[in-house]
Amino acid sequence: MGALSAIRFGTEYWYSVNDQRYMTTHFSIDTTIKFHDHFNSLFVESDIYLTNALAAKVGLRYEHSSVISKSDLAPRVSLAYRTGPEAQVSLAYGVFYQKPENSQLFYAGNIGFTKATHYIINYQKMSKDRIFRVEAYYKKYDDLIKTVPIYNNYYYSIYNNSGNGYAKGLELFWRDKKTIKDFDYWVSYSYLDTKRNYLNFTEKMTPNFAATHTASLVMKKFFTKIKSGFNLTYSYATGRPYYYIRQDGGKYDLMETGKTKDYNSLNFSCEYVPTVGNPKAKTFVVWFASVSNVLGTNQVYGYNFSYSGQYKQEINPPAKRFYFIGCFLSWGIDRSQDAINNNL
Repeated sequence: MGALSAIRFGTEYWYSVNDQRYMTTHFSIDTTIKFHDHFNSLFVESDIYLTNALAAKVGLRYEHSSVISKSDLAPRVSLAYRTGPEAQVSLAYGVFYQKPENSQLFYAGNIGFTKATHYIINYQKMSKDRIFRVEAYYKKYDDLIKTVPIYNNYYYSIYNNSGNGYAKGLELFWRDKKTIKDFDYWVSYSYLDTKRNYLNFTEKMTPNFAATHTASLVMKKFFTKIKSGFNLTYSYATGRPYYYIRQDGGKYDLMETGKTKDYNSLNFSCEYVPTVGNPKAKTFVVWFASVSNVLGTNQVYGYNFSYSGQYKQEINPPAKRFYFIGCFLSWGIDRSQDAINNNL
């Protein structure tokens, strides 16, 4: 018989007001719409030790949104089995809901929460100086928002919850701070296969924010004598899909599809930590400087199309390179590594 080690419960309340102006009747009449939403939630979860090596977490969440007058009930459960002093395997299942966007609520008569069901298996081995993690997942999407065009009206659409989709993939992560003194590196890789039939998609298609393969390599070398560190980060992603979808009467037609070129970016940063080696320090200081996309690679995130589809224009970042100089302070607890890692 397992032992109940902890139980947690609580409630959340959010009150939000959305005040937006819309131009109607072919941009000639102003319409002001206000959404007042009282969002309430109740949750309870418990940790249960089934054996010394096997533990479970069981939870349930209830949510209600007044602006859509709908409620949901989301169960979540996970199991973790310790395979050794530094390793464990875990399984997780959970249901998650999301409220539609305010712009969709303006044109929709009766839409509700979108739903995602997650299935995850994870293996992790963690020691003081090394981390290895591999995770596989499958996510099923239901009740996604679909855009329904109004016949002979380019400016307006209505919405419903008839969309669906899926995502499945694999993630790998390895970090090593032990092999080389004062040298830290980590490698990550992600594979993603996802398709959705939502918004104005004509069928199940890969969203334009999804890349099939992504990878990154981070290298950090710290020189104790000068209290400074130097870092390189390389990021790679395969091209993302883009679509030209045109409204034709009361339906959407897919006129053009393709993929952007692969994403490549090399970033450099350095930091100076004057409090290193000072055990009496009460204030921890990190001076940090970085430059992104050192090689000035032309990044293409997608394309904007003219209405006819005859012309398209690349979507690029505002600048090829970004520069940052900053100072991070923490008191009582040394957050120097957090400040450095979060800005790589």
